[in-house]
Amino acid sequence: MTHPGTTSAPTGPGTDGRARPWHGVMVATALPLRADLGIDYDAYAAHVTRLVDAGCDGVVPNGSLGEYQTLTDDERARVVRVAVEAAGDGARVMPGVSAYGSAEARRWAEHAAEAGCRSVLLLPPNAYRADEQAVRAHYAEVARAGLPVVAYNNPYDTKVDLTPALLARLHGDGHIVAVKEFSGDVRRAYEIAELAPGLDLLIGADDVLLELALAGAVGWIAGYPNALPHACVELYRAAVTRDLELALPLYRALHPLLRWDSRTEFVQAIKMSMDLAGLPGGPTRPPRAPLGEAEAAAVRAATEKVLAEGLGEPLRA
Repeated sequence: MTHPGTTSAPTGPGTDGRARPWHGVMVATALPLRADLGIDYDAYAAHVTRLVDAGCDGVVPNGSLGEYQTLTDDERARVVRVAVEAAGDGARVMPGVSAYGSAEARRWAEHAAEAGCRSVLLLPPNAYRADEQAVRAHYAEVARAGLPVVAYNNPYDTKVDLTPALLARLHGDGHIVAVKEFSGDVRRAYEIAELAPGLDLLIGADDVLLELALAGAVGWIAGYPNALPHACVELYRAAVTRDLELALPLYRALHPLLRWDSRTEFVQAIKMSMDLAGLPGGPTRPPRAPLGEAEAAAVRAATEKVLAEGLGEPLRA
């Protein structure tokens, strides 16, 4: 499988005409839930539109932050359709298609293609600790759906590490076009560039954004823009253009929140920050429980601090 190539320069807002729509700020969207834990699709649609209007390049529904593991098939399919309609362009939507079975993941990728999406995000097999042969077969099966596949390396949750060498082989197979790198090891950026120079590196953890941007990342699959879209877009643009005079103080101000993206309670934390910022967050579905008292107090204090500093509002007109 081949896909059109472009330069690896950071892209600006909007996906129209972009050969690689996974570039830029792609928000892994949280899913607004009502008190009865049903999905508020209207609030979700408004949230997607709000993110695009704030300068985000697109959205990633049905990821871990979107609690995809707790959704029914009908809910999961509808979330994608709502995201495409709200974003106004299927190219702006990169659904997560992870599943226990490769055939199921391929079906979700085919559904994404039918909905008008132009890329998908895929974890390695996560039902067991898969070996390299199984990982390569898994990505090959999903790639047969015909959409560019962005690999998601999260060795903490999947227990499968997509090392730079394995990523290079997957890219050489023609089965992935990019990687969401969540290991937190920023040294991998340079090894990936050496072993697979045509593979796009995407920031996968909010709290290493600046480090990976400086190392050559061309996108950010992001969590905290759900709560602070304008400030986070401003940070990303400054980071990829090496405007450290702006990026460094903004990164320091946001980092007490950004680091929650790498914690087990990231869904609850980001949703709490959304609620505090006046955006639709809501509860989480079991088995995710509400934050404990200490964690909730820490998220509240950090969120209120950045909001008091004006980071919940557009930084530039």
